[in-house]
Order: sequence, then C-alpha cells, then structure tokens
Amino acid sequence: MTPMIQTGGFMVMMLVMAIASSPALAGDVNAGKGVFTRCAACHRVDKGGADGLGPNLFGVVGRKAGSRPNFSYSPALKNAGFVWTPQKLDAWIAHPAQVVPGNRMAFAGILNAQDRADLIAYLATLK
Repeated sequence: MTPMIQTGGFMVMMLVMAIASSPALAGDVNAGKGVFTRCAACHRVDKGGADGLGPNLFGVVGRKAGSRPNFSYSPALKNAGFVWTPQKLDAWIAHPAQVVPGNRMAFAGILNAQDRADLIAYLATLK
C-alpha cells in the first residue's frame, strides 16, 4: 500500500470518528416554536386537533411514519416502516424527498442544522 493511500485512509477514519463522537446539537424549544412557523401553513400541533394539508404533528416524536389515523398519506410514507426518532426527523426536515422518495410533502427542507435541532426539540415537547 502506498503512503498516500495509507494517509488517506487514516484521514477518513479520523473524520468518521470525529463525526461519530461529536454531540448532537442541543435544541432550544422556544427557538423551535419560532422555526415551526415555517411548517404552520400545512401542519397543526394541537392535541386532538384536526389535520391540515399535512398531518397534525402533536406526538410525532416516537410515532410510526404514515400512521396518523384518517390522514391520507402517500403510499411511500405509509410503507416507510420507520418511527419518527429525532435522528429520522432531522434527516426528513433537511431533505424529505431523500428520506422517503415519492412522498407528497412539497417542502424543500431546512438546511440549517441548528434550526432543525430547535424544531425537533419543540416537537418533542408535544406529547
């Protein structure tokens, strides 16, 4: 193996270790409530409330994807087969079309990691 390949492999290993050991961004609930205003055109968050254009997100953290009763999910989301964990929500909020190709959510995503962490912290309080 050449020294260049050995060094490159070492650098990749160090990068992976740094990412894996870095703590997740801490979310601010109050800031997340503000970030949610971007979602409020389609989603509601009131306990027992109706759905909007998108499903009501009260209790979304820990809920199986595509499982809110009486909401008309896309087949792709109905069959996604995962639970909305903070990590899955983070990926979804960043790039919904990449997480579940063929879903109906017409939203490009939120690229700012802190905004996503804040939003997820807010959604986690809704239980």
